[in-house]
Amino acid sequence: MSDQLFDFSDQDPQPGGAPGLDPDAPLPARMRPQTLDELVGQEHVLGEGSSLRVAIERGRPFSMILHGPPGTGKTTLARIVATGAEAAFEELSAVQVGKAEVTQVIARARERKRGGRPTVLFLDEIHRFNKAQQDALLPAVEEGTLTLIGATTENPYFSVNGALLSRSQVLELRALTAEHVERLLRRAIERGELGDVTIDDEAVEFLSTRSGGDARSALGALELAAETAGPGGSVALAGAESALQQKAVRYDRAGDQHYDLISSWIKSTRASDVDASLYYLAVMLEGGEDARFIVRRMVILASEDIGNADPRALQVATSTAAAIELVGLPEGAHALAQCAVYLALAPKSNASYKALGAARAYVREHGAAAPPGYLRSGPLADEGYDYPHDRPNHVSSQSVMPPGLEDVRFYAPDGQEAPFADRHAALRKLRGLDG
Repeated sequence: MSDQLFDFSDQDPQPGGAPGLDPDAPLPARMRPQTLDELVGQEHVLGEGSSLRVAIERGRPFSMILHGPPGTGKTTLARIVATGAEAAFEELSAVQVGKAEVTQVIARARERKRGGRPTVLFLDEIHRFNKAQQDALLPAVEEGTLTLIGATTENPYFSVNGALLSRSQVLELRALTAEHVERLLRRAIERGELGDVTIDDEAVEFLSTRSGGDARSALGALELAAETAGPGGSVALAGAESALQQKAVRYDRAGDQHYDLISSWIKSTRASDVDASLYYLAVMLEGGEDARFIVRRMVILASEDIGNADPRALQVATSTAAAIELVGLPEGAHALAQCAVYLALAPKSNASYKALGAARAYVREHGAAAPPGYLRSGPLADEGYDYPHDRPNHVSSQSVMPPGLEDVRFYAPDGQEAPFADRHAALRKLRGLDG
């Protein structure tokens, strides 16, 4: 048993896994970047002088948890880390193995360490391990027996033990952009990985946009489309659609359609037509629209068209914006849909929007009048400010508009903002502005 466990000299993993680029391997495996220069995306964690880049360049890796959506390069980055350290690369999936397999890896790493060779353990889907399984890694990580690189699509602060997190650096990998994915697809074509098959630009752009930032998915679909076309064939848009099992949506993200669709979404949501709102949202998402562009319009609409008829609408919209930044697409589409439904069904009021517009128009026409002296600060302040908290109901009757503008009004709430309208009327009466 012990001979089988420790006799690994003939099968010891090569640095970074170094599989030798089997020509029969799937295209995503053949196109896996081998160096930092080949890696696409993740500039935010691999910029010049960053801790991760320096660790790779110096061959001194640290334990880390890579958090991000599928196809963003977690496995690739782990292999590059191992290659830079000339370390043996052990790869396990938490879905398929348990504590026993981890113990065996640790034993092999301990033997290598005695011989002066480091080990990098890449544990995919680390969030699938329970607490006991994760705890089994702690001594090896803490003692430097191996370098752990865990990968997860879940939030590691909720799914990974605090003790393991404290011994690792959490790095968030972001979904690749369509431009990143297109660069990888064109690299595969330029290298001749697809033989003599011709790939139309329209097909490349479609796969880049519709893969959701998943390079593995895009490369796999490109290979399938090329195999379907056959030697000497060509891959047009229809072939790319078939391979990705999605239909192309004609959508120009840089042209008029970009603005036509968001305008249609805004006007449909303003009209309280939830189905139309969801339809135009779906068209934009299927066309590859930037989710951050969409959610910015949601935040604007929540104030401009709903306002205080439902103040929670702005909270929903800003929470959706935070969700998009946290998870991105494709999962963030659920938050966009939830927000679109809420905004469409919420009561509508543009009273605040109109009030500010009226106030700004007044200032542009008449200029900015000086406030009463008792409202100013510092040495310019006059005595005589009537502190509202010293008055009944915490309301003072003292005028706070510039002299001569006491009767000017901008805010005119309607029935959609009934609580605000009632409160507004009551306050004006308390302040002696209305009889």
